[in-house]
Formats: sequence, C-alpha cells, structure tokens
Amino acid sequence: MSDVSINSPEFTGQGFEGEAQFGDFFALLKPRVMTLVVFTAAVGLLAAPVPVHPFVAFCAILFIAVGGGASGALNMWWDADIDAVMKRTARRPIPAGKVTGDEALAFGLTLSAFSVVFLGLASNWFAAGLLAFTIFFYVVIYTMWLKRWTPQNIVIGGAAGAFPPMIGWAVATGGISVESVLMFCLTFMWTPPHFWALALFIRKDYDHAGVPMLTVTHGRRSARNHILVYTLLLAVLAIATAFTSVGGPVYLVVALVLNALFVKGAYDIWRRDEDVSETDNFSVEKKFFKLSLLYLFAHFGAILIEAVLTRMGMGGWT
Repeated sequence: MSDVSINSPEFTGQGFEGEAQFGDFFALLKPRVMTLVVFTAAVGLLAAPVPVHPFVAFCAILFIAVGGGASGALNMWWDADIDAVMKRTARRPIPAGKVTGDEALAFGLTLSAFSVVFLGLASNWFAAGLLAFTIFFYVVIYTMWLKRWTPQNIVIGGAAGAFPPMIGWAVATGGISVESVLMFCLTFMWTPPHFWALALFIRKDYDHAGVPMLTVTHGRRSARNHILVYTLLLAVLAIATAFTSVGGPVYLVVALVLNALFVKGAYDIWRRDEDVSETDNFSVEKKFFKLSLLYLFAHFGAILIEAVLTRMGMGGWT
C-alpha cells in the first residue's frame, strides 16, 4: 500500500482508549452502499420467473447483504491510508482509530466466508459462487489493483456493484439470463457518471490521496465529456430495457422521465465553466450526483413493480 502502512499506530487504533463498539464494526460494512446492494439483489430475485419460498428469499438477501458488507470492510482495511487523507473518509473506523486494521481484515474475511457458504446452503452454489466472485472482484480487482492504477478504475471496477441483481436472479433460477445481464448492464453503465460527478467536486481529496481518478489524471473537462457520453449511452440502454421481459409501460414512463432529467443534468455539467463551478461550489454537479442516487433506485423499483404486475396478470406489454 502507498503512503502509510495500515499497521502503523495511526490505523491500528494504538494510543486510543476503549474497545471497538458494535457501531464501529457496522460502519465497516458501508451500510449506505449495502442498501443499494440489498435492493437491487432483491429486485433481481423477485423479477425472476421462478418463485422462491419467502424464507429462502429472506435468507438469500441477508447473506448477499453480509457479503456486500464484507467487501466494504476489506475495502476499508486496504484503503485505510488513503481514507485518512481524504476529508470524505477520514472519519471511517480505521483512520479514526476506532477499529484496528487487523480487526477489520479478520472481520471482512470471516463475513465473506460466512456469506458465501450460507448462501450456497440456503439457495444454490451457482449463486454462492457468483457472490464469492463479486467479493473477489471488488476487493482484489478493483480495490487492490484498478483503483490506484488507472483512471478507468471506476469504469471496470463498477462491475462489482452491478453483480447483486444477477446474484438475486441466480438464487431463483440457478443461472443467468438475458434479463439478469440487462440489470447488470444498467448498474454498470450508471456507475461512471455517478462517481465522476462526485469526483468533480471532491477532486482535491483524490489529489491528496494520489488516487488516479479521471478528474486528477485528465482534468475536469475530460470528466465532463465522459459523463455526457456515458449518460447518453445509459439512456439508450435504460429506455430499451422497457421493451424486454423485465420492462413494461410503468418502467417505460419512469425511464423516459428520469433519463430526460439525467441527460439534461449531464448536458448542464458538460457546458459548465470551471470558474463558474468553483464560484457556486459545484451546485449543478452536486444536484446531478443526488439525482443519480434516485435514478438507479427508481429504475429498479419500476422493474419490481412490473414483476408484481406480471404475477397479477397485468404486467408487461401483453
């Protein structure tokens, strides 16, 4: 790891009184990120054409959530050095001295094994294997390799956050399909504009941490161009999904409205002057970032509504 070792007193909690509390370990799980993982996985499971017993579904979503949290804990363990120098992450449990690096590592590894094994026992081993690969991809491929190596880190690494609906679908069906791949692609294409918008107004954090985000390596203008291009591609994908088996009239309305707003927001970011952005403290960029959070939840919520309507004989285009 760069800069400072996580085994130094700054990251092990040495010199701090008291033991780690439950809330400190819970914070390692990145609960806000876990919310998105749980929701998209649940939609993938419920949208699948194969019914799942409610108890099995509950257990499966629980273990997927634990696996997502384990990834977060291992991410914080590895990134403790850069977390310490970024204002946005300086209060995380390890740099704040509330949890030691060794504790976070043990916690993350234990939860990873627990989630994969019990998901396999509760549903099927294909879904469990997909969860194990997701954890590996996020921790090793993205956190340990891509994040500090390439400005395309969030593009490739975004796949890790796109797997949950595929896992949920696999719990129900035991495999993957065009529909689960579409849900994967929706999240995958959404990730770059979402994170690049954030990077526009916290660029100094990434500068200080030495993380090669696009805003650092190529500048904010390049990031603005990329946001617009990815948003246009995302809009095409999102609207086209309305005419597949997981879409329908309700989804189409949601997709048309949100993608019109999203493209408008990306265009506003693209045409922004850096001096103006600095003057108003990146108000447009922050507004786009907040909209991006609603964007994904609303699209998957619409897929869920279509699945419920289909089971009632009223969904889809039939």
